[in-house]
Amino acid sequence: MIQDIAPHRLRNAFSADRAPSAEHWLLSYRGNAVLSAAGGLRLPKVADYSAQALHYAFSLDGVPVWLTNDALPETEGWRYIESKIYRAMTPQEIAFACTVGESLHRWHCANRYCGACRTELRDSKRERALVCPTCGAVRYPRINPAVIVAVTDGDRLLLTKYADRPFSRFALVAGFCEAGESAEDTVRREVWEEVGLRVKNLLYYKSQPWAVADDLLLGFYCEVDGETTPTLRDGELKLAQWFARESIPNDYSEISLTGEMIDRFRREKTVDK
Repeated sequence: MIQDIAPHRLRNAFSADRAPSAEHWLLSYRGNAVLSAAGGLRLPKVADYSAQALHYAFSLDGVPVWLTNDALPETEGWRYIESKIYRAMTPQEIAFACTVGESLHRWHCANRYCGACRTELRDSKRERALVCPTCGAVRYPRINPAVIVAVTDGDRLLLTKYADRPFSRFALVAGFCEAGESAEDTVRREVWEEVGLRVKNLLYYKSQPWAVADDLLLGFYCEVDGETTPTLRDGELKLAQWFARESIPNDYSEISLTGEMIDRFRREKTVDK
């Protein structure tokens, strides 16, 4: 998955004690595109640009990385690379850093002013948050919990395709948690709403910080319970089809939790953790 960057380490703990220096790295976005070296995926340093109002993002291998809200200009040797392209580029640790930075960039840009009193928000000195100096309202980064569900029937796996999204590869049943709903109940509800099946024996697999869309993905395997014929119910999918383990198509994302779960089922006789 995209966050599997060992032995490299991204540390995203908040720090209010750091100050930018010339050798630190800099993240700048134009929409969903990140500023990178023209010859490959490499971040500029703070010394390369006269950026203002920098926000500490995280450190990568001990080097602080700073975020600017401004879309810095493309100059000789530097260009913007769209998210769908840089996510598949190497070095992978830089690609992952760019996705996390993009999520923080969206948060800053969407929360410039207080929604209660319209005062301009400021960076908190205590935590990763934006604070209103007038009414005290606090805005934290947006993180959307969602489930990825591998529905199995013996040696068969249910694969899906979305109906109206640019992503056209095979996927698993997925959906967002509702307020007051456990992740397990989300699994049961989403499978029923999308493909009309009941499930049992839920097994949590692992999570993925899918910063591409501000999501935290929670992966589950489960078994179909009773009727096995999928029925497309809510219009979100255009296909839901069972595939035998040996016939699962090799047409899914390789950087996502979805892809890892499909690949794990295809290779292993059991999905027990």
